Amino acid sequence: MKYARALAFAAATAITVVTATGCAVARNQQTAGAYIDDAGITTAVKAKMAEDKTVSATAISVETLNGTVQLSGFAKSQAEKNQAEAIARNTRNVKEVRNSIVVRP
Repeated sequence: MKYARALAFAAATAITVVTATGCAVARNQQTAGAYIDDAGITTAVKAKMAEDKTVSATAISVETLNGTVQLSGFAKSQAEKNQAEAIARNTRNVKEVRNSIVVRP
């Protein structure tokens, strides 16, 4: 049940990523292959966040461009912000993480 929820969340995230950022290829920001790789990274990060009880996956936005992950949104504590960054850094194929999460108790 726990994994089904995480998989459903990851699938919904993947669909959102594909439809919301499809313009990146059209604007020559990245190749189609890199775009697909970035969508996979974003989905993997969001899925790991959904499984982690200390991170609110719904309050944190994840975007990836050329292997660089941008985290934004709100965390309830510095520990949650740090954990979200650690999850992103430890995800396969991530080159860099930019953490713009704001701590708001």
